[in-house]
Amino acid sequence: MAVRIRMKQMGRKHRHFFRICATDTKNPRDGRIIEELGTYDPHIKETDARVTFNQDRLAYWLSVGALPSEHVAVFIKKYGPTGSHLDQQKSAVEKARGPKAPPEIGEPKYIRKSKAEVEAEAAAKAAEAEAAVAHATPDNEAPAADAPAAEAPAAEAPAAEAPAAEAAAS
Repeated sequence: MAVRIRMKQMGRKHRHFFRICATDTKNPRDGRIIEELGTYDPHIKETDARVTFNQDRLAYWLSVGALPSEHVAVFIKKYGPTGSHLDQQKSAVEKARGPKAPPEIGEPKYIRKSKAEVEAEAAAKAAEAEAAVAHATPDNEAPAADAPAAEAPAAEAPAAEAPAAEAAAS
């Protein structure tokens, strides 16, 4: 049996994803495989972060005579066990996994919060809102800021009461 290391196309329409696999040469491209050795995602922005390999298994298959396809041979030359771009790949993977890092294999894509956690967050937001409102009331403001504001309504109050008093007198 002749073994080739080649890519198996996965994903959906307009969003291809490839698994790099060891397979029998007689099997079709997307058919039965012997072992999965890595992945290639062409949609990742960082070029050096697109290819990942299981270095130990890749070295094993190369040592027993498996032949890579043309594209996979380029990936092995750059990112294989003795690759020329391994340092760039490490930095690109760290950069790609920054704040928008994809979940690790086996980790959930999201973490569901319990009802108690959601209620605690809502209570904390409500407390922050109440503190903001309480801080903005005139009772908590500095006396220098209150003086002009307090005098202006007091001066207007007698003027507003005068027409009401005249109307009541007549």
